[in-house]
Amino acid sequence: QVQLVESGGGLVQAGGSLRLSCVASGLTFSRYAMGWFRQVPGKEREFVAAIGWSGDITYATDSVKGRFTISRDNAKNTVSLQMNSLKPEDTAVYYCAAKQGFELRIWSQYVYWGQGTQVTVSS
Repeated sequence: QVQLVESGGGLVQAGGSLRLSCVASGLTFSRYAMGWFRQVPGKEREFVAAIGWSGDITYATDSVKGRFTISRDNAKNTVSLQMNSLKPEDTAVYYCAAKQGFELRIWSQYVYWGQGTQVTVSS
């Protein structure tokens, strides 16, 4: 079956960096767009960044532009999220997700999800 496994979360001070990774199995990874979303308790899941199947197209929400970078390695079935200049408001559980098709910013259109990894940014 399809599995997405995130890693790389943790506790970091404001201004610091973390790199999240998501390894996929059970699907033809190069045929799927990949996204990163985040969620805090009591709030709706929020789009963070997404990347097309070939890596040529990327999107990021305005609040992380210039700080977060999404990338993928199709040979390793991996998508990564480099997070720099972290802020306390970036604190959330981060999920990676996979889908086919063109609309990459709507969480409900993603088919496969990882279990999430906690990112906590202290002030």
